Amino acid sequence: MKQKSMLVLALVVIASLVLAACQPQTIVKTVEVTKEVKVVETQVVEKTQVVEVERKAFTTPHPILSDLKVRQAMYHCTNKLDLVKAGYPLISDEDAAKLIMDTFIPKNHWAYAGEGAVQQYPFDPEKGKALLEEAGWKLPEGANVRQKDDGTVLALKFYTTTAAFRQAWAAVWEKQMAACGIQILRNHVPASWWFGDTTGLQVRDFEIGAFAWVGQADPGGQTLWACDQIPLPENNWQGQNYMGWCNPKADEAIKKANNTLIKEERIKWYKVVQEEYAKDVPAIPLFNRTETFSAVSTLQGFAPTPGEEYYTYNVYDWEIPGKDTIVIGFTQEPASLFTLVESAMVANLAAGLMGFRSYTSLNYDFQPETMKQLSTIENGLAQNNDVEVKEGDMVLDASGNPVKLEKGVKVINSEGQEVEFDGTPVKMKQLVVKYEFRDDLKWQDGSPVTQADFELGYKIACDRESGATTFITCDKTQAIEFNGLSYTVTWLPGVQDPLYFLAPYGFYPSNQPIESEGPYKGKTLKDVPAKDWATLPEVAEKPWSYGPYVIKEWVKGEKMVFEANPNYYRPVKTKNLVIAFLTPENAEAQLLTGAVDLLGSETLAGLTEQLVNAEKEGKVKNYVIAGATWEHIDFNLWVK
Repeated sequence: MKQKSMLVLALVVIASLVLAACQPQTIVKTVEVTKEVKVVETQVVEKTQVVEVERKAFTTPHPILSDLKVRQAMYHCTNKLDLVKAGYPLISDEDAAKLIMDTFIPKNHWAYAGEGAVQQYPFDPEKGKALLEEAGWKLPEGANVRQKDDGTVLALKFYTTTAAFRQAWAAVWEKQMAACGIQILRNHVPASWWFGDTTGLQVRDFEIGAFAWVGQADPGGQTLWACDQIPLPENNWQGQNYMGWCNPKADEAIKKANNTLIKEERIKWYKVVQEEYAKDVPAIPLFNRTETFSAVSTLQGFAPTPGEEYYTYNVYDWEIPGKDTIVIGFTQEPASLFTLVESAMVANLAAGLMGFRSYTSLNYDFQPETMKQLSTIENGLAQNNDVEVKEGDMVLDASGNPVKLEKGVKVINSEGQEVEFDGTPVKMKQLVVKYEFRDDLKWQDGSPVTQADFELGYKIACDRESGATTFITCDKTQAIEFNGLSYTVTWLPGVQDPLYFLAPYGFYPSNQPIESEGPYKGKTLKDVPAKDWATLPEVAEKPWSYGPYVIKEWVKGEKMVFEANPNYYRPVKTKNLVIAFLTPENAEAQLLTGAVDLLGSETLAGLTEQLVNAEKEGKVKNYVIAGATWEHIDFNLWVK
């Protein structure tokens, strides 16, 4: 019998995609199968080759925190009222309740979604325990900590700063979690590590973390909640979405909320983000902080004001009669004074003594500082033009993303309508804004601020190797033209930033000499590549000043010493200013014994009996103002 044979060659490619939180994890397996088939007998030979693509960092869901039920359970097990009272022991229950938050926007803010408008998680330990049971976390008889059937224990590492305020409420929260069978491994770490540009939060080196976002006049939020603002190794840790939370609906809404000049539209989109935030629980919003300050009773000119996040905004006006030095006490030390990459409050306060701000925000409004005036449409410094865009042009799409215009892209046309581009040129709005700066700006050596300094400011801010926290502003800039102490930004068509009138880019001393040892010694700041700025002493430790004070000395772990800048554009009333680094435990004692003259809101969580009594005795003056800064607990939804 004649035998017939057939050779069949098949190549099967199996691609497994895990799509979650907009961070794709892709493992590709290639299976090669060869079969020889005969009529009488069959012999099967299989050859298999498996190829795995290297797993990228933070593409593996956290084994515990990626479970929504666990996060919801922890929320229900959290008694926010007790946390407030732990941080503010003298506050009444009524006042404490007013501070509690249920979204990331304070309840008295115009952008707040409204009472009951988002999913609520009232303090209900029994409901929390039930959710944990549903998630497979059982409490064995006689045990205090829950575990899964495979023996995995429900234990999580929790990081926050060493501030006495956080030690107080964090200890209470640890007990609340324990009552639900969750073991919290509490770690109080130095602020310089927690808020450093290469450590802690910025590189997402935590499981659970607590800190406060500083309240601002505008809710902003794009760097906090957008999907493309998740810090990752491949984007050089750009962004402040430390949780790794990516919700497409919220992502679109936060970008739209920050790209319209119409307040009602902003309210609508902020509500969407708050709804999704509450539903997904990437964090637990806790409470607004009161802003408390205490100073020696003889300090004059000190005027902390609601809405202005930095109380040193008018430091040039401070004085203590008969003294030539004012000492501020910090319980946290900055990691760096390069505020493009360093976001800690203490770093911004210290850097603010030397300038670095173009405006203030007293009483939740804006005032020019180094700017001559705010650049508004009303005063003619800004125009919102109708321009025609065509295929291939860069625009901001309807979701707030910079994209190349092509068929199928949705944009907002000049009449405010969302349209899909079909290849026919379309008209869009385009902001062109001129930002003018004071003529009397000088560096500490007396040299004037120049156009080259502004050019360097833009160059570093938009260089991907600078380590900057975000490049959102750079990506929305179509063109920039410099002219002396002003520059004009032509924004991408479609950009309708509600804060368009605030200068987006600062300036650096291009001719500052490099005196530190290393490859750039003898050169000037403009010669140093952006990638090396963060480690350059002339940037991180002794930047040149155009503000009221010049840094003279930084003794790590002890103090920073500043001297009045004779070339500042206003008279400075006190010759010397010192920032002394204290421990949280002895801060108040240092004030009451006269070792320091002022403790700010970054150090004081609230009034204590000791401070109240000291004010009655005339030793100090206490200041308490309503604050928009808010405490929260973040969940890192991914692991390395």
